[in-house]
Amino acid sequence: MTTAPDPAQDAPRTRRSLAADLAALGLRRGDTVLVHSSLSALGWVCGGAQAAVQALQDALGPSGTLVVPAQTMDNSEPSAWRDPPVPAAWWPTIRDHTPGFDPLTTPGARMGRIAEAVRTLPGAVRSPHPQTSFAAAGPRARALMEPHPLTCRLGEDSPLGRLADARVLLLGTGYDTCTAFHLAEYRVPDPRTEPVGCAVSAPGGARAWATFTDTALDSGDFAALGEAFEATGAVTTGTVGSAAARLFTVGGAVDFATAWLTAHRS
Repeated sequence: MTTAPDPAQDAPRTRRSLAADLAALGLRRGDTVLVHSSLSALGWVCGGAQAAVQALQDALGPSGTLVVPAQTMDNSEPSAWRDPPVPAAWWPTIRDHTPGFDPLTTPGARMGRIAEAVRTLPGAVRSPHPQTSFAAAGPRARALMEPHPLTCRLGEDSPLGRLADARVLLLGTGYDTCTAFHLAEYRVPDPRTEPVGCAVSAPGGARAWATFTDTALDSGDFAALGEAFEATGAVTTGTVGSAAARLFTVGGAVDFATAWLTAHRS
């Protein structure tokens, strides 16, 4: 069952109309694009997430590559959970019983219906990180997604580090969702670090709890960072369906964010 359309919406959004909007925004055939999206922000879409993904693929053409976040941040150290926290007495059970990450079957967590539709496309490739995976469809998918070392969640050796020539599309979402800004956290002088824990798959169908140290990830100031970045004129803005859309380069965003975070974080 679909949701009721907004009375203010003039017509259903379709694969064709969304593809036209994406092209008008500036998405080009052959692009590689990292998409953060909200299906509901597009308005009432005939075909839902499937149509939205098809529209993105139509805009990119057969030589383009579509990338989405497929993160599973619930697979993390429970003592660090804040929104919401869980009782300390539960922590050992969570560490001992969280299923090991499987790139083929573990769903993304709170990444949105469009991202999940891309992850499950035939031929899509997902990076193997148990917390910060990405999924991609298109000719560059495997080269972008592999490798993704356990100890580099969103740094230079992750898929994000290989997306320097790509673009970011925020489709009905804010800068707080902009994963590209996290790469800048690895590039600032003396980046903060944090302990990380997550459940991984082990041989023979077993699972294990892995621990390591990585650059600390904090998106708390990304909205302000994004506002400052947009003020430089580096962001193309428009409307796709009913959604506010922003299009910009990964490289430009990361370079700006590195300087901004260096200046604004103590």
